[in-house]
Amino acid sequence: MSAGPSAAPGSTAAALRHVLGHFVTPLLMCIGMGLAYLGAFHAPEPHDLRVDVVGSGPSAQVLAQTLQDRGDGALSVRTVPDRAAAVDHLKTQASYGAYLPGKHPELLVAGASSDTTATVVEKVFTKVAAGQGDPLKVTDTAPTADGDPTGQGIFFLLVAVSIGSYASVAVIGGAGAVLALRIRAALAVAASLVVSVIGVAFAGPVFSLVDHGLGGLWAMAWLYSAGILLIGVGLHTFLKRWTTLSLMVLFVMLNFTSSGGIFRPELQSGFFASLHSFWNGAGFVEGVRSHVYFGGHALGGHVLVLALWFVVGMALIGLAGLAESKRRRAAVETAADAAAVAGSAEAGGAHGPGHAARTRAGARTEAGDAQEIEEELEETVGV
Repeated sequence: MSAGPSAAPGSTAAALRHVLGHFVTPLLMCIGMGLAYLGAFHAPEPHDLRVDVVGSGPSAQVLAQTLQDRGDGALSVRTVPDRAAAVDHLKTQASYGAYLPGKHPELLVAGASSDTTATVVEKVFTKVAAGQGDPLKVTDTAPTADGDPTGQGIFFLLVAVSIGSYASVAVIGGAGAVLALRIRAALAVAASLVVSVIGVAFAGPVFSLVDHGLGGLWAMAWLYSAGILLIGVGLHTFLKRWTTLSLMVLFVMLNFTSSGGIFRPELQSGFFASLHSFWNGAGFVEGVRSHVYFGGHALGGHVLVLALWFVVGMALIGLAGLAESKRRRAAVETAADAAAVAGSAEAGGAHGPGHAARTRAGARTEAGDAQEIEEELEETVGV
């Protein structure tokens, strides 16, 4: 007695080719994540890291020049006349450390700028003070909130908001593909509102990453999330199931690594350091830092970066609308031509072979669309 039907060799080979073809996406993700994260984080080294030496006499000038020469491009050392000027530089992020030489040497840092940068600066001047036989006192002029002692909570908030945003794109573009573009765009804006509120909840009442300024943080989180969602929904019209991979490149591989949340650009290679000046993740991280810890210094530039990415998203929605309108007109014309040919060839043959063939073709198309949507959602969840 037969144990049951077995798959034909041809169908097995086709299924295997289908599975192997889908391995392209995870392998590209593996390569991309490795190149991005290891390229950005594996060997951070300072370059042109601005620090100050406090003092105007010859000894301060000699110390500054000595550090500059020994650093071989790692440090950019300047002198400032007094402690007040040094603190002002730290609070405007014009420098990342200020050394006050003397019998009781002191190092001023701004931990909210970047904990890793402050650590690098502290190592440099601990050696300087030790060479003079004195212990070093470290003073943080811009400490982070109690709930974020390392100052990296904002970066992980960026991660949460980003994933919530680009994963929502797959749902809107896949499961909502039958909806009109204006409805998908409205869903994108609504999803960004929800994601930004979740982000504020994490930043405030849940983990206390910041102790004030939640309103401004929410506004930047919404603008950041809306930009990603609108860009993603717009791109989905053109890229279909490759949209998720594209968004990962834009908003994970290049975004997280250039945001400055772990290492500021002064500790990174030229490529990622250059992205920091205009990428949206850096706009969010630096915007929140400016708003919460530095009195809004340079906040307008960071918000402008987020706004420009939002504008790019709106432009892509407009282009997608034109493309979809063109496709609809072409589909209507094709359907009309097919109906005319069928009517002239087979009068009264609505239930003939031609109709059956068209019915089978439509069923195959619908099944293919459903499978594509399911695969896209599974890839997003798997990421």
